[in-house]
Amino acid sequence: MGDAVEISVYNSAGQEIEKINVDEAIFGEGPNEAVVHQALVRQLANSRQGTADTKTRREVSGSSRKLYRQKHTGMARAGNRRSPLRRGGGIIFGSHPRSYRQAMPKKMRRLAIRSILSARVAGGELKVIDSFGLEEPKTKQMAQVLQSLGIKVPALLVTADLDMTVFKSARNIERVKTLPANMLNVVDLVSHNTLLMTVDAVRRVEAMFGEKQAVSEAKTS
Repeated sequence: MGDAVEISVYNSAGQEIEKINVDEAIFGEGPNEAVVHQALVRQLANSRQGTADTKTRREVSGSSRKLYRQKHTGMARAGNRRSPLRRGGGIIFGSHPRSYRQAMPKKMRRLAIRSILSARVAGGELKVIDSFGLEEPKTKQMAQVLQSLGIKVPALLVTADLDMTVFKSARNIERVKTLPANMLNVVDLVSHNTLLMTVDAVRRVEAMFGEKQAVSEAKTS
């Protein structure tokens, strides 16, 4: 772990209980808007199905016979009824099934995540909680926790692992989304202004995106 950044930890009542040191390589990274933008565009593009399809003039139904003779009718020239200029005709330059997938090196994807997390810390938009303290799914109790912490929506709640109690408690709160740490992604980080993480989630993120993990991946590649 590199240098440390100090972050306050709160309990479910909104009281500061301690301060923890987090990896500066993740939560103190300099801003890199170009990489974040590229990662955002890539993820949105990769989520597209690419199944939209239209019919060209050779695919629509209808006779291929010329509608009427070329000259001496007093009307404009016309081909068959499949012409794109006619109702029910083919589509000009219409969409067809294709892949929108974009490639991006893993190092750049990791850099984008670190850059956003660092921006959240710098802007005071990241809060760390020791535990949500929920024994069973309670939307009202979750809403009280968020209010006590001063969490503004849209908010992203990140837990170390998939926590169904937290998920069920937050799913009916408007513009609040819950994710496990291993599913952290650029789109959700960018589209939610406030980030609330548990201490365990912070440590899990450090393990996934920290310098030690990057070194181990480099050795195995």
